[in-house]
Amino acid sequence: MSTPLQKLTVAAATPYSIHIGAGLLDDGALLAQPLRGRHALVVSDANVAPLYADRVEAALRAARPGLHIAHHVIAAGEAEKTLANFSGVIDALATLCATRDACVYALGGGVVGDLAGFAAACWMRGIDIVQLPTTLLSMVDSSVGGKTAVDIPQGKNLVGAFHIPRAVIADTATLRTLPPRELRAGLAEVIKYGAIVDAGFLHWLDAHHAALLAGDDAMLAEAIARSCAHKAAITARDPLEHGERALLNFGHTFGHAIEAEQGYAEGLNHGEAVAVGMLLAARLSAALGLASWTDAEALRALLLRFGLPVDVPAGLAPEALLARMRLDKKVQASGLRFILWDGAGAARIVADVDESAVLAVLRDAG
Repeated sequence: MSTPLQKLTVAAATPYSIHIGAGLLDDGALLAQPLRGRHALVVSDANVAPLYADRVEAALRAARPGLHIAHHVIAAGEAEKTLANFSGVIDALATLCATRDACVYALGGGVVGDLAGFAAACWMRGIDIVQLPTTLLSMVDSSVGGKTAVDIPQGKNLVGAFHIPRAVIADTATLRTLPPRELRAGLAEVIKYGAIVDAGFLHWLDAHHAALLAGDDAMLAEAIARSCAHKAAITARDPLEHGERALLNFGHTFGHAIEAEQGYAEGLNHGEAVAVGMLLAARLSAALGLASWTDAEALRALLLRFGLPVDVPAGLAPEALLARMRLDKKVQASGLRFILWDGAGAARIVADVDESAVLAVLRDAG
């Protein structure tokens, strides 16, 4: 059993804790702490379940011998975040005879967290969800804040609900089995926090990029804690994204359009698409006179230092990407709305962005 290296409390309507440290998936007392009833469903994917699902179940059974536990495993990949797989989780809860005090444990990356969280939000109008993120991206982003959703062919995360977790337990030891590409993708979301609210964090990331890419436990724990602290503060102030919380989507309007246009199954993964999207947002900011081109180039250099893509993939037409953006959740009746910046650490929401400016940036980015 391992004592958490870091613990943060999120000041939500129902406060919850984020635990960050190595070995936490074996800490039965910690895993069972949020449990209110006698039913638990562990939702995972085909990559993660063979590595960790039995350990989580054994730890829970040791802490709560009378617990009724079931597993539900989906195929791995963004293409699996579907209404069909949502229905599969609902069926698993029904088979378990899960009561209103049951708990879903989302063991995996962002796809599992979003899918399981949405099912928990809907079963009996809402049961508990504990997020057990196993990727860096999910540790610093999707597991915190209560956003849950599935994708549909028309766009990413268009069907979902806000559902605050009972706890987030991030076992940093799971990152040791993470493929290097997935680690880099998670670092894109880490970079985002520096871009939107903390320019000093960008300098810290630049100084420690080699250790982070090498998977240094202490450096990754520090990066996760700082990222989660930023997200926790923003989501506590704006839990339902009526204002400031939208800043967390810096790069995501472009990134989600890229993901949707390439069909989720191939091409850039989410973190990579966000990396490209952040640079496009920085360039759009410069084109609109909000920030300097120097700031955009500094961001490009940092992304490259972390081995992240900076160009729109070949074959994605600017006009098609713009059409995807018109379905983005941030669009309003008056037109396109983007998260842009005034420079590093200073993001802002900009409404009514001229589509011609967006197209110009896209055409220059291929």
